[in-house]
Amino acid sequence: MQLVADGDGRLAPAARRGLAHLARLAGDFPTALNTARTLGWAGRQHRIEGDILWPHGDMHRAAAAYATARDQAEHHGVAGERATSQAQRALVLAFTHPDRADDELHLAEQYLTGLDLRATGFTLRIAALVRDAGALPGLDTARALRAEIRDAGITAAEADLELALAFHHAIADEPDKARAVIDRLNELTRGGDYAYYVDIAHFMAGLPLPGPSDIRWTESEEHLRSAWRSLVLARQEHLRTGS
Repeated sequence: MQLVADGDGRLAPAARRGLAHLARLAGDFPTALNTARTLGWAGRQHRIEGDILWPHGDMHRAAAAYATARDQAEHHGVAGERATSQAQRALVLAFTHPDRADDELHLAEQYLTGLDLRATGFTLRIAALVRDAGALPGLDTARALRAEIRDAGITAAEADLELALAFHHAIADEPDKARAVIDRLNELTRGGDYAYYVDIAHFMAGLPLPGPSDIRWTESEEHLRSAWRSLVLARQEHLRTGS
């Protein structure tokens, strides 16, 4: 990928996007962000920036980045990119604005109609769980979705699902169940990819990390912990007051 990117040919934007993706998977967010800023439309810059921003709990900027990515895709007539960007926007706004999530999900479903994008379909179903986190009537839907995702072999979707469940259990103040999610995430990310989800699950539940983290964030660990814990506290308040 680096050789192709350095060659600056027709495939260079896709190669640079791949490099940003690999850095993010490895938890090297400064490198991922620096690379993302060079991508432009051809490399899907704004969607990649959204993918980097939301693990930092920066949902407002992530949602704006995904909206820009969606609108650019609409302008260029790239239906799959439009649907994917809108689905990601629905997911991040489900964390912060559950009352607005229905409209965002509905729009994403419209964009997805007629497209064969299974991973994006999973994103929408996970976003619905995030929207309802703290008030889920049961976890049968999540268990069935986990089985489907595993059959499809889409690790990113499974990690997103577990993070949605970690969010739910943190809101419901169920530390034992949150630890069970963390155990599953540890197993899922044993190879190193997506290991930052383990840190995020700890932050949401207000649990200490078991040791020094290998993740290179763009912000301090204290900032990340506060951002994710604040999302949990805000949802708890929302459920208490309905506002």
